[in-house]
Amino acid sequence: MSIIETKDLTYTYPGGKFPSIKNISMEIRKGEFVLITGPSGCGKTTLCRCFNGLIPNFYQGEIKGEIIVTGLNPLKKQTHEMAKNVGLVFQNPENQLFALSVEKDVAFGLENIGMRREEIRQRVDWALKQVEIYDLRERSPHEISGGQQQRVAIASVLAMQPKLIVLDEPTSFLDPLSAEKIFSIIYEMNKKLGITVVLVEHRLDLTAKYASRIIIMDQGKICLDGKPRKILNTQETRLLGVGIPKATLLYQELLEDKIALSNEIPLCSEELANFLKEQLKAK
Repeated sequence: MSIIETKDLTYTYPGGKFPSIKNISMEIRKGEFVLITGPSGCGKTTLCRCFNGLIPNFYQGEIKGEIIVTGLNPLKKQTHEMAKNVGLVFQNPENQLFALSVEKDVAFGLENIGMRREEIRQRVDWALKQVEIYDLRERSPHEISGGQQQRVAIASVLAMQPKLIVLDEPTSFLDPLSAEKIFSIIYEMNKKLGITVVLVEHRLDLTAKYASRIIIMDQGKICLDGKPRKILNTQETRLLGVGIPKATLLYQELLEDKIALSNEIPLCSEELANFLKEQLKAK
């Protein structure tokens, strides 16, 4: 079952001379964990803004082609209608946090759609527990760490129980350890709750191992689309300047020296270490 479908989707920002995305035709199925990456300015963020109706409802501009997300047409629906089905987490969590307490921030979206107080309470508590910050519920969101703020932003989206969560470089302001914790939470949401995840990220060392599929964009177009182990092992990916995981690069270099560790390409240092251990055991 498709949760996102686009056909020849093209968009140009107001005053722009050239389209930011061009003839994007793609399909994302329910339950997938899709990683979108590519060079800076390749159109990743623009594409994500189409998924929840920010384009064209907020950014205006000229849009052509077709798009259906969770059975709805974002070109004809208002952003608040799309928000019930599509959750968007921004780069900077402070852009989404404004209430006096964490729990009030998480409850905001539910209050806006007129949900009963008892159900709001249940959903807020559930969402906070999912991202492991229930103990911070009475704290001000501006008095906690960046990693904790991003968890609040994710909980705010999760409380709406959307079918799809789109995250646009959600850890760009975080150190690698904090980022790893956030990605782990996102992966658990995908596996345990069945929520479809679209993650825009350039730090593939931290994210490639979680994705079921990777899409690489360049100059507003989709260049490569497929399984991470296959896509990240191609010469074309290297030429596009994508940050291929170091473990994958090392594996490729060893292969060039005719040293084969495994038939499976590692996507992270943990996998590479396991391959090395197996080699040592075999000897």
